[in-house]
Amino acid sequence: MDIEEITARLALRFGPSVARWCAELPSRVSEAATRWGVTPVGMTPQGASSVVVACERPDGTPLVLKLSPDEDFLARQSAVLRLFAPSGRVPAVLAEAAGAVLMEAIRPGTMAEELPTPPSAREWAGLAAALHIAPDPGDGWPDLRDRCEEFFARIGRRLADPAVAAHVTGPMWARAAQRCRTLLATQPRVLLHGDLHLGNVLDGGPDRGLVAIDPRPCVGDPCFDVVDYVLDAAGREGVAARAGLVAEAAELDPDRLHEWCRALAPVIAVSRLDDEAARAELLVLAG
Repeated sequence: MDIEEITARLALRFGPSVARWCAELPSRVSEAATRWGVTPVGMTPQGASSVVVACERPDGTPLVLKLSPDEDFLARQSAVLRLFAPSGRVPAVLAEAAGAVLMEAIRPGTMAEELPTPPSAREWAGLAAALHIAPDPGDGWPDLRDRCEEFFARIGRRLADPAVAAHVTGPMWARAAQRCRTLLATQPRVLLHGDLHLGNVLDGGPDRGLVAIDPRPCVGDPCFDVVDYVLDAAGREGVAARAGLVAEAAELDPDRLHEWCRALAPVIAVSRLDDEAARAELLVLAG
């Protein structure tokens, strides 16, 4: 366990004060492992807000132990995984405590972005549709409006970099934000994964299909949970082709999905500036 690497990674999200939590991480892992009768066996791919440790039961059953300095964030993730659990498309939550959660390990568990062939539109639509049949969670959950405001503000700061502004201009960004606000003004109310991209989806094998991990739950338009997948087609088979297939398979309004693609195209373009074909298609879509 590389505490220096973990500290540097989490400090980007939580600031330098997270160093104390990271220094205590080995004892936190040991305490959770003892509490739940599991043995840590190694680290797994890590996110920006947590540490994930592969574990085993005495009989060899693989499990995942996730810890985060943001206890509220982890508790909300666990709560939404339980709401999505009847779909079978998320890891089962087995136990939880403050700042720690024990979950089922997904096998084979290959990230969708690392599969030799990307998931088909029908497979992705099936995943999203399965998640979206979760019951209305009621009040107290973030609205998609807040999620969009946050990332437009955060990613928008990158336009100060001339290398970004040379492609994604201020007026283009303003149009995208306005398109987003227009969509949000008429959005349906569905419990969303909220961060459903190819890095947050695992191969669950032929019987289970795609499995979603690391939700950032909010309530809003179901189109939002397929936009990242659709825009990932930029520079390959094309956004319009993939959008049409996904909209049909997931029974989504194709015009509304198209507008979401236009709204988020410059957001995705900021992260794909080095991919000339993808960047060009995304910027044309943004208009």
